[in-house]
Amino acid sequence: MQDGDVIASVDLGSNSFHMLVARVEAGQLQVIDRMKEMVRLAGGLDEQGYLSSAAIERGLDCLRRFGQRLAGMRRGQVRIVGTNTLRAAKNGSTFVRRAQNAIGHPIEIIGGREEARLVYLGVAHSDVPVDGRRLVIDIGGGSTELIIGEGFEPVRMESVPLGCVRLTNDHFSDGKYDKARLLKAERRAELELMSYQRAYRDMGWARAVGSSGTARSLATVAEANGWGDGGLTLEGLDAIRRAVLKAGSLDKLSLDGLSDDRKPVFVGGLVAMRAIFEALGIERMAISDGALREGLIYDWIERESFDDVRDLTVGRLQRMFNVDVGHATRVADTSARLWRQVEADWGAGDDETAESLPVAAWLDVAARLHEVGLAISHSGYHHHGAYVLENADMPGLTRLAQAAVSSLVHAHRRKFKASRFDPLDEEMKPLVQRLAVILRLAVLFHRDRGDGAAPESITLRADGERLELSVADGWLEAHPLTVADLEREQGYLANGGFDLRFS
Repeated sequence: MQDGDVIASVDLGSNSFHMLVARVEAGQLQVIDRMKEMVRLAGGLDEQGYLSSAAIERGLDCLRRFGQRLAGMRRGQVRIVGTNTLRAAKNGSTFVRRAQNAIGHPIEIIGGREEARLVYLGVAHSDVPVDGRRLVIDIGGGSTELIIGEGFEPVRMESVPLGCVRLTNDHFSDGKYDKARLLKAERRAELELMSYQRAYRDMGWARAVGSSGTARSLATVAEANGWGDGGLTLEGLDAIRRAVLKAGSLDKLSLDGLSDDRKPVFVGGLVAMRAIFEALGIERMAISDGALREGLIYDWIERESFDDVRDLTVGRLQRMFNVDVGHATRVADTSARLWRQVEADWGAGDDETAESLPVAAWLDVAARLHEVGLAISHSGYHHHGAYVLENADMPGLTRLAQAAVSSLVHAHRRKFKASRFDPLDEEMKPLVQRLAVILRLAVLFHRDRGDGAAPESITLRADGERLELSVADGWLEAHPLTVADLEREQGYLANGGFDLRFS
């Protein structure tokens, strides 16, 4: 990335959507434009986990307006991520498809730990330097990120299912506030935090910082009413709590500094913040201007891709599950060699949904982690590996990438079943199935796990679902076990609709 480049980030949060447009100058951001709209996506999530039509339309209307501002920017200059509500919604993929058309750029759904990492990065670049650890609290609409870091690197991250919209919907949906309801909501918040409070207190920090709308709104109200000086304290939060109980209802809640758009979810945010202060023993919290959207751009500036974060994730999982790294690397190299030969015919192509997807990286990660399940059991280890990778925290991978990697590991051996691609949306399945064929062939050629297992010359051609594989003359005759494996693989792939020929 060069000085003068203009880039943008969009955060599709559970409560509000944010857009930041900035110019890069000497590795720093020069903000050109900001937009924010209260969409309350989480408020449209029903008991069955589906977004309502009204919530979807609110989101799409907002993104059409954002799309007008981004209309002159190329793909690759804009990064858009969805967080808790889009992770949870059963029809989240439907929204994402329509949203991509509305805004004109690809949308990623990121996991909770990845969200926490990016939030910390945005805060660390926006906050004052700290001699020691920094605690960052980001209360969103559907989740709260708790991060302790040093410098620009997080060292502990958790995403807790505690948000201002979630608490409001569950405890104050009728706009009534009384002591019993507040206590019930506070007990729930305390229970959600119980698993983390000892570890966070033991680590300690030199400075606590709140980011995003809930923290900023609470601090503004505290200062406007004489209960704070721009930051937050437990005493200030208690004063706000007393004012809420005195008002008794949303209709009567009137506090200096409280904006109309924040008002409906203000009490839910207050409950979450007070519970965090008490659970972690926070004495004072500063407020940061940085958040997820800034973190997205700083991540972009520093890395320009997810490669190094992704590599750290792969290395951590390889160590945790005692993966044979040499063998995994050889399988990854052969997978990459085979994929390059068919990518023009089998890749994402010009399809708008699949465009710009880093599918070669998905294949690489799957190849390097295809044997993680061996640490659990050799019998059916591809099933164990798929489960681990579907549920692990994997910074540097989007939710789509993680689902693709899990499916690839699940499908890399034995029967080629359509059910192994169930975690994926329908439109992504054909592409990932093709990647799975490549991984299966790479694994097959490295069955003996030696340095020179695969032939030096492999040619692979694709025509639709037909594959023609050829190797140097005489190689197959010298490797009868590989021939037997290829013959068996023909049958497996035929059940998946692929026609493999080899010579």
